[in-house]
Amino acid sequence: MGDLSIRAAEILKTVDLVACEDTRQTLKLLSHLGISVKLLSCRAQNEEFAAKKVIRELDEGKTVAYASDAGTPALSDPGALLARKASEAGHEVIPIPGPSAFAALLSVSGGMDKTVIFEGFLSPRPGRRRSRLGELLDTGCGFVVYESPFRIIKLFQDLADLDSSRYVCVGREMTKIHEEYLRGSAEEICRILHGKAEKNEIRGEFSVFVSGKKSNYQVNYWLNHADNGGR
Repeated sequence: MGDLSIRAAEILKTVDLVACEDTRQTLKLLSHLGISVKLLSCRAQNEEFAAKKVIRELDEGKTVAYASDAGTPALSDPGALLARKASEAGHEVIPIPGPSAFAALLSVSGGMDKTVIFEGFLSPRPGRRRSRLGELLDTGCGFVVYESPFRIIKLFQDLADLDSSRYVCVGREMTKIHEEYLRGSAEEICRILHGKAEKNEIRGEFSVFVSGKKSNYQVNYWLNHADNGGR
């Protein structure tokens, strides 16, 4: 909650309605800020229906804010359809910048790729996940994916099989109490995660940055290990 900007807080205080992915989660934030405002559920399952309600409010001259639970609206979160529908109805849609797992992870990854692809959540189907990972690795660009604690090891098993030496930076529970970062090759991170799984320490949401193959991460990474008497 400490990452919320002053501007975002002021917006939430002044709007007539807050549409949100989960009213229970947004209510926690509003209560923390001492704000009392009407809420409207607008999640992936009902976004088109909710958009109609929001547009009716806007047509009446009211102001509306949209908040997703733990990320940026429309970035692996609902909100894109609502923004489009409101814009098509002639209403101005203005972004209020806030915390983003994508940008936050890149800022500490050490990545220097000129092009970084945001992929978001990969398919839970093993074949599709592995196929898409192969395509992303072949682009030569860095990329970022999100993953749940239930599939993070499967993701890294695929990564290690496809390109074991590719440099990776993993952010777990970013900005939260149990925030943690892991850096190394895909193979090494895979081993670390297996160790954590044995201790029942695989919890929270994961953001994963994978470097582009044309970068010099691997050279620097292995040189650092060699300097320490490593491989």
